[in-house]
Amino acid sequence: MTEKNLTVRYFAYFRDLAGTSEERVALAAATTGDLFDALRERLSFDEPRQHCKVAVNDVLTDWQHSLADGDTVLLFPPVAGG
Repeated sequence: MTEKNLTVRYFAYFRDLAGTSEERVALAAATTGDLFDALRERLSFDEPRQHCKVAVNDVLTDWQHSLADGDTVLLFPPVAGG
């Protein structure tokens, strides 16, 4: 799998774990799910991906979305509220 240069924007819980709201990463991730799994390992978070939301280039998508070099991925943790 070829590495892709991606910009990852973190929100709330993910931002706290990453220690930044945005970073550039180079990873061999074919899909948003692959990226999530790689970041979960690197940042040691335990939130299941099915509880989270993801967007690519500002459009909400699913965990099977194919990534392209240069994409911007936004990661949203579960939102609590009522």
